[in-house]
Amino acid sequence: MTMSYNLDFLTDYLVATVRLTVPLAFAALGGMYSERAGVLNIALEGMLLTGAFTSAAIAFYTGNPWLGIIATVIVGGMVGLLHSFLCVSLGVNQLVSGLAINLVAVGLTSFWARIIFAGGNTQKLPSIPPIIIPYIANISVVGKVLFQQDIFVYLLLFLIAVTTYLLYNSSLGLTLRAVGEYPQAAESTGISVVKVRYIAVIMSGCLASLGGAYLSLVQVKYFAEGMSAGKGFIAIAAIIFGRWHPVGSALASLLFGATEALQLRIQALGANIPYQFLIMLPYAIALLALVGLAGKSAPPAALGIPYSRKK
Repeated sequence: MTMSYNLDFLTDYLVATVRLTVPLAFAALGGMYSERAGVLNIALEGMLLTGAFTSAAIAFYTGNPWLGIIATVIVGGMVGLLHSFLCVSLGVNQLVSGLAINLVAVGLTSFWARIIFAGGNTQKLPSIPPIIIPYIANISVVGKVLFQQDIFVYLLLFLIAVTTYLLYNSSLGLTLRAVGEYPQAAESTGISVVKVRYIAVIMSGCLASLGGAYLSLVQVKYFAEGMSAGKGFIAIAAIIFGRWHPVGSALASLLFGATEALQLRIQALGANIPYQFLIMLPYAIALLALVGLAGKSAPPAALGIPYSRKK
């Protein structure tokens, strides 16, 4: 009986870890594209929140979550386009641009949520059904954790693998890394630094917004104001902790997701620990991870530096 209970507890914990990791990993993967191209992306928080709102609004009114996902990718790309226009074309400070987008996203999503949804929050949204892989889905623990997941999880794994291959084994990846490290040298070989940075930041918006769609359509199945709750900033920590590598960033996201799942389980067990301490645990782990990597994790050389052809 005890063993069965322990297995159930472990399975539930691992499933919760995956659910809490997915939005972080999508945002981290998107942010990695942007920062590998040399554009600092503090706007991940706003992109997550925008994605969550867009997917919820479209799914709520159409009853079709897939239309919500499509709309989310489009809107996320538009937010990325705005960030790239401000940073790449206008040369606005990239930190200021990202923070401005975050603030605007919080304000606009709250405003429209109160107009579209009664009280600013949706009722339960149409859900994304899990994809159950026959036979292996029934394996104890592993089956439920890995083989009874929704399309977002499998898409994330696919994107991590594809991104890793493209980044280190293709001319496209070499171009992206060259633009983020030595934009002047890349321009001298005929590469359009502006074009590459625009594409990278737009992709960043699309991927981060998918993390937001997962939040509202799968993880909680409704929209609430400010529901991103700092996940975009934890994703930035995951990028740094993962050393701007797709797999490293995903594993760092997994660590933060596991920490958040742990604090939720501790609260559920009724441990005599102030809940405020438990809530701050994932953020404390993210901070400690960054402190531990101080001076050891080198970002792309041109990260945050505006590029001008006149140089």
